[in-house]
Amino acid sequence: MKQKRRLSMKAVRFFKFSSKTIATATALAAAAALTIQASSKNSDRFDEIRAGFDGILRSSRAIYTVTLNTVDYKYSLRGIHSDSDEYRRKLAEVHHRSAIRILKLCEGNKGFYVKAGQFVAAVRQVPKEYSSTLSSLQDKAAPCQLNAIKKVLASNLGHDWSDLFSSFDEKPIAAASIAQVHHAVLKDQSEVAVKVQYPGLKYLMKIDIITMDLLSKAISWIFPEYRFDWMISEFERAISLELDFIQEAKNSERTAENLKSNSMVRIPRVFWDLTTSHVLTMEYCPGIKVDDLDLLKKNKINPVKVAKALVEVFAEMIFVHGFLHGDPHPGNILVSPEGHDDFSLILLDHGVYKELDQEFRLEYCQLWKALILQDSKQIELLGENFGVGKYSKYFPIIFTGRTVDSKAVLGTGMSAEEKNKLKLELKSLKMDDISSFMESLPSDFLTILRTDGLLRSIVSKLGASQRIRLFAYAKYAVYGLSRKLEPLTDPALDSVASQLKATFAYLRLRLFVELMELLYMVEGFHRSLVSRIKLVLAEALDMLVRISSFSFIK
Repeated sequence: MKQKRRLSMKAVRFFKFSSKTIATATALAAAAALTIQASSKNSDRFDEIRAGFDGILRSSRAIYTVTLNTVDYKYSLRGIHSDSDEYRRKLAEVHHRSAIRILKLCEGNKGFYVKAGQFVAAVRQVPKEYSSTLSSLQDKAAPCQLNAIKKVLASNLGHDWSDLFSSFDEKPIAAASIAQVHHAVLKDQSEVAVKVQYPGLKYLMKIDIITMDLLSKAISWIFPEYRFDWMISEFERAISLELDFIQEAKNSERTAENLKSNSMVRIPRVFWDLTTSHVLTMEYCPGIKVDDLDLLKKNKINPVKVAKALVEVFAEMIFVHGFLHGDPHPGNILVSPEGHDDFSLILLDHGVYKELDQEFRLEYCQLWKALILQDSKQIELLGENFGVGKYSKYFPIIFTGRTVDSKAVLGTGMSAEEKNKLKLELKSLKMDDISSFMESLPSDFLTILRTDGLLRSIVSKLGASQRIRLFAYAKYAVYGLSRKLEPLTDPALDSVASQLKATFAYLRLRLFVELMELLYMVEGFHRSLVSRIKLVLAEALDMLVRISSFSFIK
């Protein structure tokens, strides 16, 4: 009885804390809304007030959902030892229930909450129950009312905006969490895609970010091992960039210049005279969604070749140019049935980009060199440079699916012994370890992890082996290192002897990667040849049976 009373008192105190949190956060959200309203003199008053009240409602929903989840975690796991199988089973159940609540919250609040859900789903370091549940948000953006879209067009392109087009489809061809796209035809008959940002987003963003930050701090206070500050700051950075369509247009042009020698990729041209910070007009480039297997096969496009072209484009961005598209989900990548090798990739939505620090780019190339050569000492050293210390031993698992002391060839799976050893080691990892690891990583690394997670998902949907991704990364890491023959880290490279040594090291590594890829191709050819021989033998046997049956009947 006393035990029950103690638990009851704990619950009362916790709910008191939760209600105080709700009241405080709602008040802060209201204050933020009024501050935003007062500081914006040139915007529509009605939109500001509506955005403010909408923000408070959205904040209340978020606080309610997170409170329910917190209570679920706190009391579903009480009294169960954290190292037991029962605890892990219960934790997975709570993860699943909480993820469903978060999904409903994102669907109800829309806008930045959908974007935040998509962001979390792409981070492979969150529990799989969250990533798998929230991944459905990629295709759940409802279009905005047409009158609001016309208002944005009028304020950005002039009240006679409709005179600029010979036709403008009122039904959007695509709708996302912050904007929607309409097909239109200009007076000179050029087909364009007009991307229009939803009104009032900058006000809602500030309120939503304040709410998310408060909730993150509240969760960290209740569960010290769960820390999400790194995720909130990364999300805020990404979403702030995405709201500026002028910057998005510049990003697309820079990427087109970087990839101009790659015949497999196409970037829509920007129409600058019809582009502002809230309206982006681009060349209309129709295509098939990259993970639509049925349409790809119907158009006789090999999905595995698409996967290879895709990862090579992003590997070039990361390792060679250091200028990375940060949101490669399937809706932002189309496949055109026209182009080199019977298809080409169309990259859309260039709002979220990350310019990698030059030193980081080279160290990341070095990391992949160490992963290829299974150089555990170099991996540990680079881990110190990246600020993750002892957690560097998990780099091979994260990127290549091997343990740090594995002797398996790149692209092959772990042995049964390695799997058992890893399973035991991962059981000892706490959420605090994962939080510490993610907090320690540089911002550049977080962007790469998210991008890599999205690419892995697409490669899997296309039915391609992850070897394709591994070999592309390895090859372009080698290309990226070839550019380091300028003086970057070692002054001794100024000497001819050092230059020759560095060049030889690069050529040796490149030869190693090319041989691995050749072996993979030979292995694939061998499998194909064996399958073909089996098919021919089966047909021959079938024919013999038919001939025998015919002879017997005669």
